[in-house]
Amino acid sequence: MKKLLEQIVKFGIVGALAFVIDYAVLFVLVEFFHMDSIAAATISFTVSVIFNYLASMKYVFVGRADQSKRTQFIIFIVLSVIGLLINDGIMWVLNGILKGFIPTYYYLISKIVATAIVMVWNFVSRKIFLEEKNADNK
Repeated sequence: MKKLLEQIVKFGIVGALAFVIDYAVLFVLVEFFHMDSIAAATISFTVSVIFNYLASMKYVFVGRADQSKRTQFIIFIVLSVIGLLINDGIMWVLNGILKGFIPTYYYLISKIVATAIVMVWNFVSRKIFLEEKNADNK
């Protein structure tokens, strides 16, 4: 149980850094480049996924011995694309609801909710599909 708790803390730290990258890129693309918030969220999510893969596989998860790095990366990307679809779907729904109440920064609030939900998806799915079953976590 202690190992799992340590892993969750490491995942949280990596996730927090990825979130800052995601959120900052989203803000810059929308506020300075006047990009649509959903398109910008897709780009920011993609940038953060690359960082997240590198950091997660180095500091959080012990990769499965029966998977090559290429296979792990492909699985990570597939799981992340599913996370992206969840992210964009939640943002689309919440943007529609919040835009009328908070006309300026509604998309940033939507992003916080989407991130919290996708974070749970990411941890559970990566633990199931990418981690060595009997590994002592880093």
